[in-house]
Amino acid sequence: MTQRQRILLLSAISAVALIVVIVFGTLAYLRSQTVLDTPSSVAVLPVTSFTGDRVEFRNTASGADYGKVASVSLDDPGGTRSVSTQLCDRVYSTPKLTMCLTTDAGIVTTWTAVQFGATGEQEQSWSLPGAPSRVRISANSQFVAETSFVTGVSYAGVGFATETIIATAAGESYGNIEQFTLLVDDEEVTAADRNIWGVTFADDDRHFYATAASSGSTWLVHGDLIEKTLTSVHENAECPSLSPDGTRVAFKKNTGTLNSPDWRIAVLDLTSMIETVLPEDRSVDDQVEWLDDATLLYGLPRTDVVGDSDVWSIPADGSGMPTLFIPHAWSPSVVRP
Repeated sequence: MTQRQRILLLSAISAVALIVVIVFGTLAYLRSQTVLDTPSSVAVLPVTSFTGDRVEFRNTASGADYGKVASVSLDDPGGTRSVSTQLCDRVYSTPKLTMCLTTDAGIVTTWTAVQFGATGEQEQSWSLPGAPSRVRISANSQFVAETSFVTGVSYAGVGFATETIIATAAGESYGNIEQFTLLVDDEEVTAADRNIWGVTFADDDRHFYATAASSGSTWLVHGDLIEKTLTSVHENAECPSLSPDGTRVAFKKNTGTLNSPDWRIAVLDLTSMIETVLPEDRSVDDQVEWLDDATLLYGLPRTDVVGDSDVWSIPADGSGMPTLFIPHAWSPSVVRP
C-alpha cells in the first residue's frame, strides 16, 4: 500500500468515526429529550414543599437550582425557600394551577407553555413561536394566558411582534387575541403592526385587561372573551395587573422614548381614572403582581450579576419607597390556598 493510499484510508476511517460520534451523540440527545418529555418515575414537577400562604417564583440564585420554580412562606419571604425540579423562564401559580413557560435549548431551540395541576401533574401544553414574555392565571383558576415573542417577525414602529393566547384551564383556546377587534377611541385599529400582550383577568369569567400597541403608541385595553373585543381605557400603559378588589390597575408607564424606554410603575383608579406614578426611580420591565390590595411586587435585574434578579415591594398608593422582598427571584405570584 502506497503512502497516499494509507493517508486516504486513514482519512476515510476518521470521517466514518466522526459520523458515528455525531449519530450516536444525536441519538443520545434525542433519547434524553424523550425522557424529559415522557412521564417517568423521576418526576419533573413545579411542586414545592410549602403548601400554605406563599409566594412562588423563578429562582435566580446561582447554582444547580438556577431557573427552577421555588417558593417562600408569605410570613418569611426572605427566609428559607423550597425549590422544585421544574425549570421555567416565566412562572405563575394559583392554589390549583401553575403555568410554566420554558425554553428547550436543543439542536433547534423551541419554546413551550405547560399547565400543571395542584399536585404537579401536567394538564395541557402548547408550543410557543418564540421567547416567553408574560403569563397569568385567573384568580379562580379557570383561565390561563401567556404572551411570547414571535421569532423572526418585527414591526418598524415597535421592533418586536408578540402572540398572546388565552385558554380555559380545561383546554378550550380562544386563540391569538390579536385577532380580536381592537377599538381605540371608538375607532377600529386594523394596522398590521398591532400587538397585544400582558393579560390580567377580571373575576367574571369573561373580561380581562391587556396592553395594545400600534404606530408607536400603547393603551390599556379592556377585553371581552364573548364579544372578542379590545377597547382602549388609558394611554401609555403596558403589562397591566388588576388589583384583588378589582378597583385599580397597576402597569408600567414609559417616561422615555420608543427606542430608549424608561418604565415607571403607575396605578390607575378605574372609577376616578386618576393615575398615580409610584416613587420607584429604576426602570421596571415587568408585569407587577399584587401582594394584597395595598402592596405591589415586581422584579428587577441585578446590575452586578448577569441573569440574577430580585423581587421588590412598594405601596400601591405612592406613600412609600421600594423594599427588597425576595432576593435572587423573578416572576412572583402570590398563592393563598
